[in-house]
Amino acid sequence: MTEEVAEKLVLLPDRPGCYLMKDSQGKIIYVGKAINLKNRVRSYFQSSVNHSPKVNALVSHIADLEIIITNSEIEALILECNLIKKHCPKYNISLRDDKTFPYIKVTTTEQYPRIYATRKVLKDGARYFGPYTNAGAMHETIHLLKRLFSLRSCRKLDAKRPCLQYHMKRCLAPCAGFITPTDYGAMIAAVCLFLEGRSDTVVKMLQKNMEEAAERLEFEQAARFRDQLAAVEKVREKQNIVTGSGDHDVVGLARSIVGTCAQVFFVRSGKLIGRDHFLIAGSEEEADGEVLAAFLKQYYSRATFIPREILLPYELSERAVFSQWLTETKGSKVELEVPQRGTKRDLVKLAEGNASLVLEQQAQKISLAEEQTTGAVRDLGRYLGLTTEPDRIECFDISHTQGAETVASMVVFQGGVPKKDDYRRYKLLTVEGKPDDFKSMQEVVGRRYGKDDLPRPDLIIIDGGKGQLNSALPVIRQCGLSTVPVVGLAKEFEYIYREGESEPVILPRHGQALYLVQRIRDEAHRFAITYHRKLRAKRNLVSILDHVQGIGPKRRQALWDHFGTLAKIKAASLDELTAVAGMNEKTAQAVYLFFRRT
Repeated sequence: MTEEVAEKLVLLPDRPGCYLMKDSQGKIIYVGKAINLKNRVRSYFQSSVNHSPKVNALVSHIADLEIIITNSEIEALILECNLIKKHCPKYNISLRDDKTFPYIKVTTTEQYPRIYATRKVLKDGARYFGPYTNAGAMHETIHLLKRLFSLRSCRKLDAKRPCLQYHMKRCLAPCAGFITPTDYGAMIAAVCLFLEGRSDTVVKMLQKNMEEAAERLEFEQAARFRDQLAAVEKVREKQNIVTGSGDHDVVGLARSIVGTCAQVFFVRSGKLIGRDHFLIAGSEEEADGEVLAAFLKQYYSRATFIPREILLPYELSERAVFSQWLTETKGSKVELEVPQRGTKRDLVKLAEGNASLVLEQQAQKISLAEEQTTGAVRDLGRYLGLTTEPDRIECFDISHTQGAETVASMVVFQGGVPKKDDYRRYKLLTVEGKPDDFKSMQEVVGRRYGKDDLPRPDLIIIDGGKGQLNSALPVIRQCGLSTVPVVGLAKEFEYIYREGESEPVILPRHGQALYLVQRIRDEAHRFAITYHRKLRAKRNLVSILDHVQGIGPKRRQALWDHFGTLAKIKAASLDELTAVAGMNEKTAQAVYLFFRRT
């Protein structure tokens, strides 16, 4: 404990509030709340016998602490949620990828609102629904709503005439005034109800609108309401009635060696309308109640809708505080219940079962990822007869067009995954205009292993088979890599040729070792041909600009650096061309007219 921390412990007040633990760099590493700051914060620095390893690790890194006093425990809870969201402390339990969850936004502040996906929740008066962990399902919901209600998708209402979407009956053309703001607003109200899960209310609204339109003899509008009604009814058929009525969130928690998962079922008007799961990091050594409390703080601090009842799998020590916080946030009574029997208890069990299933799937993904990476590396080393596993693998490939723009690539895989920071690409000089892959390979390995300061590889793969291998080996050995295994990869069947052996190594056709070699070879090919195409495009651009009077090497390079592509140079205005460094009005006009004559 530092002297600064010791001094602050003495001055801690008997008040509710939040405490922020900081490391030696001043970075916040933990945020907590307490009804009594003096007792809670001092408990961290008492005997460590009863502390978990996580708390001991936290205390060992505390170099400073800061407190914020609040008027009540509920204020401390709200402040804690905001501070955790802002600082993402290392030792706090947190939802993984908390900032990446998307929302559905309805721009209710616009005269003709739009609906689209966003990852930022702003205080701009719009309606937000979410968050969604499954972005695909969210986009399907948006697509369904646009199909049901013919909502506009354009950003601006400045079109002179309706676009194709109107003629395809996918939009009601508010840009052309073909629908009034009142009628469009009624559709948006139905959309919001639908997103809230209140399909019963949507059905009643559409039924009423259809009947009123029919009474006014507006049969086209009535038919549109009829079609919307039929579509909503189809969606309702897929929703199961699980409780008598009301809105509930059902929270289930599951834990395994993989981690912790919280599953939330959304019950609206007695129907199960959806679910979402959240993976929780940093919870390995925490009790179930602590993990559940941390999840509820983070989830409901950013939730766009809070139901009147939340069903929990465990009792919370601060249930009254949570209920008060959620009630104040919602503006009406919110209750937290731990059901012991009946339908509600069955729902909690169902949510827990789904959370367990998510963890099982995560375990399978981890196992598969290990099999495809470190497992594949281990198998490849065994098949090639290597004494050690080839953790760092480097692969070379050559790309050219009949000897023109000859380039080479080197890609690096470490632990079975790409290490893109170590990728290298080479513009070859000794064989320009002469298609000689053997000399090209000799040049690139000589440049790589002659003076490059990258780490030493455990295995070198030469793409091209036995001939390429034999041409590259002497150069590699002369560079001092006498013990590094080097193999050649034949392109047709992925046969692997080893040094000094005439017969190839044939990897199992459906084995992970072969799949790893194929991934490495394909990545080397992609990286090489991408560079080759870039140089070829640049060469083609140069050859065209050579025909423009007044354009020499410097102005040609300036045009390329400024615009980047030939298409942009062609489309540039006279003023834009004149603004390029080194260009004057006469030369700019020559370029401008050249591309309009050809």
